[in-house]
Amino acid sequence: MKKVLVTGADGFIGSHLTESLLEKGYEVKAFSYYNSFNTWGWLDTLPKEKLDEIEVFTGDIRDPNGVRTAMQGVDAVFHLAALIAIPFSYHSPDSYVDTNIKGTLNVLQAARDLDLERVLVTSTSEVYGTAQYVPIDEHHPFQGQSPYSATKIGADRLAESFYRSFELPVSIVRPFNTYGPRQSARAVIPTIITQLLAGHETIRLGLLTPTRDFNYVKDTAAGFIAIAQSQQTIGEEINIATQQEISIGDLAKEIISQINPKANIVCEQERLRPQKSEVNRLLGSNQKIRKLTDWKQQYTFAQGIEETIAWIREHMDRYKADIYNI
Repeated sequence: MKKVLVTGADGFIGSHLTESLLEKGYEVKAFSYYNSFNTWGWLDTLPKEKLDEIEVFTGDIRDPNGVRTAMQGVDAVFHLAALIAIPFSYHSPDSYVDTNIKGTLNVLQAARDLDLERVLVTSTSEVYGTAQYVPIDEHHPFQGQSPYSATKIGADRLAESFYRSFELPVSIVRPFNTYGPRQSARAVIPTIITQLLAGHETIRLGLLTPTRDFNYVKDTAAGFIAIAQSQQTIGEEINIATQQEISIGDLAKEIISQINPKANIVCEQERLRPQKSEVNRLLGSNQKIRKLTDWKQQYTFAQGIEETIAWIREHMDRYKADIYNI
C-alpha cells in the first residue's frame, strides 16, 4: 500500500490516524464531510506543512457517487466516517442507519469494484453490549443496546459478508473507548476536564458505576496501521484494547485530583441512559491483535490523561462547558 484514503479524517480518531499515516510515509487522501463553510474539521488544526501533504476530498459518506470518486486511485481505505454519539442516536436513529450502515455499504461496494488491496472498517466495543464475560474477546456475543451500536453491528456484518461473498480483503477494527486531544465533549473524559477547567466545582455526569477500557488515541491509530500492515488480519475482526478497566466514578476522581481536588460529582438525570441501554462493563481482550500484529500499548493511562488535559487547557475556546453535549 502506498496511497490510502481515510474517511472521517476530519474527526477525532481520523485526524490522528491521518497524521500517523503521514509519519509512516503513506500518501494520504482525506475524506472530509462537505459543508458550506469549507472547514475540514480537526484537519484544520494541523501544521501547514502537514496539511500541504494531504489531498483533501470533501463529500458525504451517504453519497455512493462521491465515495466512489474519492476511492479512485488509492490502494486501501480506512473507513472511520460515522455518527457515534449514543444519546443522539436515541433522537435520530434514521440518520445512524443512513450514515453507519449505508455509508459502509458505499465504501464496500466501491472497494470491490475498484479492486482495493485492503479495506479497514471501524467497529466499536459498544457492539458487545454489557460484558457477559471478561476480558471480552472477538467471540463475545453482540448486543445492540442503543441504535448507535445496532447500526455498527449491521455495518460489521455487511463487511463480513463482502469478505465471505466476494473475497474483499476486509478487516474489522474494533477500538475500545478512545480518548485524547481533539475529542468532543460528548465523550466522558473531555466532559469532566472541560467542566473542571471552566471552574465548576460540581461536576455533572451520568451513571458513575460503569467501567470502560480506555485507549489513548495515538495507540488506537497505531493499532489501525498495524492491522493494515499484517496479511493475517484479512477477514478478521480485531479488538484494540488495553485489557484494563476503570469505573467512570474513579476516572472522574483521578481527573479531579489533577485539576481541582475540591470539586465534587453529581449524577444528573438527563445524562443517564435508559436502564436497558446502559453498557455496565467493557473490558477488552487484546490477545488477538498482539498475536497477529506487532502492536502494543505505548501510553499509560496517566500519560494519556496528562496530555489530554494539557491540550484541552489550550483549546477551551472550542468547548461549551456549560451545555450538556449529547
